[in-house]
Amino acid sequence: MTDMTLPSLEEVSCYHCGSDQRRPFLVAEDDLTGRPGRFPFVVCTECGFTYQFPRISVERIKEYYDDEYIAHRKKRNWGPFGSFVDRAMERLDRKKVEIVGRYVELHDDDEVLDVGCGAGTFLSKLRTTYGVNSVGVDFIDLAHLPGFEQIEFHCGLFYNVDVGHGRFKLVSMWHFLEHDYDPDRSLRQARDVLRPDGRLVIEVPRLDSVTYRMYRERWPGLQAPQHTVLFSKETLLRQVASAGLQVVDYLTYGAYPAYFYLFAGAAFKLLKGRGLDLGKVVVPYFLGQALLAPLLLFERRLNLAMQTVVCRRAP
Repeated sequence: MTDMTLPSLEEVSCYHCGSDQRRPFLVAEDDLTGRPGRFPFVVCTECGFTYQFPRISVERIKEYYDDEYIAHRKKRNWGPFGSFVDRAMERLDRKKVEIVGRYVELHDDDEVLDVGCGAGTFLSKLRTTYGVNSVGVDFIDLAHLPGFEQIEFHCGLFYNVDVGHGRFKLVSMWHFLEHDYDPDRSLRQARDVLRPDGRLVIEVPRLDSVTYRMYRERWPGLQAPQHTVLFSKETLLRQVASAGLQVVDYLTYGAYPAYFYLFAGAAFKLLKGRGLDLGKVVVPYFLGQALLAPLLLFERRLNLAMQTVVCRRAP
C-alpha cells in the first residue's frame, strides 16, 4: 500500500496507450534521501509500459527537488575530496559534448536547447566549445546560478513553454524523460522545435539492464518518487516513434557513469531505505571506481545501466 501521509496522490492512465489496465510491478522507496514513502510501479497490460501509479501531483513533486538535489549541484561541502567531485561533474559534461559531436555539427550561429537543464553546466560547456546560443528549460527556477547570465532560461514544464518552432540544431534530454509527467507530449514538443537538420539526444536509465537485474527494487534507476516512467529499450524506441521521431542511432550506454548505479545500488541494498549521505561516501565511491576500472572499460558492451537514443524529425 502507498503511504497516504505523502503529498496528494493522483491516478494516471498509461503514458503510452492511455489504458487503465495494469498489473503490479514493484514498490520502490526514496533510497537516495531516505524520505518516508512507498511508491508502486505498474505495467500496462495493454502495451507493456512501466510507470508509477499512483503518483505525487506535479504541483507537489517540486518538494522532492530541493537544494541538495544532485542535478542542481548546489552542495559543496565535500571536504578535501571536493576536487574529485568537481572533476567528475566536468567529465560528465565533456562526455555529453563528445556524444553530441558525433551526430550534429555545431557552429556559433546555431541554437541549442537542453530540457531539464538543471544547473546549466552542459549548456555552458557547449557555449565555450562551439560558441552556440544556449537555451535551457527546467521546472525549478535555477536562473540565479552562475552561468545563467549567458543562457536563455525558461522556467516551467517543457510542453507548456513556448521556445519557438523549428529553431534548434540540437535538443538534449539528459535524464529528463523518466521524470516527465507527459513524455509523449514532451517528445512531440521536441520534434516541433527541432530544425529539419536538427537532432534530439535522449539519455535515460535502461530498465532491461544488468544493474536492474542485480538490484531490482533497490535499483538506482527507480529514483522514486521523481522518476515517473521506467524505459526499456523497446518502450523507449516505441515512445519516440509514436511522437513522430526517427531513430538515427541507439547506444547501450550514456554520458552518465554506469558505475554510479553499481555503487549506489549496492549501498541502497545495505541501507534499506535509510538514505545515502553523499558527503560520507565520496572516498569509498572513488576507491571503488578505481578498483572496477578494468570492468568499466567494457561498459559500452555490457548494457550496465544507461541507454541513449539519437533522433531526428520523421519525414
